[in-house]
Amino acid sequence: MFQELYQWMLSWSDSPYAIPALFLLAFAESSFFPIPPDVLLMALTLGQPDSGMYYAAVTTAGSVLGGMFGYAIGWTGGRPLLRRFMGEDRVNLIHQAFARYEGWAILIAGFTPIPYKVFTIGAGSFYVNFRVFVLASAVSRGARFFLVAGAIQLLGPWMKELIEQYFNLFTILFILLLALGFLVVRVQARKALKTSSP
Repeated sequence: MFQELYQWMLSWSDSPYAIPALFLLAFAESSFFPIPPDVLLMALTLGQPDSGMYYAAVTTAGSVLGGMFGYAIGWTGGRPLLRRFMGEDRVNLIHQAFARYEGWAILIAGFTPIPYKVFTIGAGSFYVNFRVFVLASAVSRGARFFLVAGAIQLLGPWMKELIEQYFNLFTILFILLLALGFLVVRVQARKALKTSSP
């Protein structure tokens, strides 16, 4: 199943809709969609390595704009939404993270497997400075996507052969990393709740 998914994504490199699909996936993932754009970015860059930096730029632009959309969701009513889907303890954790670190929280969330959409909506919900939010998003997301594309360009055919040989393993590891990101948020929320309790 994973191999078929990989081949399907790789086929997008020859599609006239590859760039819009990559942009829309990056946009959606930053505000509400669960699947990150890294997989499609990797597939497109493997298919056309010379366009890797362009693909990374498209992914970054879509992700930052999607993050701004998530910020708008948070600004217009994000706290009740966060409480409904995440619970009070995790909302308290996000609030504390923004109160202490503001832009640094966005930088960390944008570069790591921690769910980025949680922080984009949270940034709007807790009125993080919008300019700081956009700058931190551009830096962290850009660093992540350009690193992915650059690594594939640098390693070239060897990376493509390696991914094709161990794609199932890479996919499972990637899913585990995402799950770990959610787990980190959950554990830290519980700690924050215990610390704030009298």
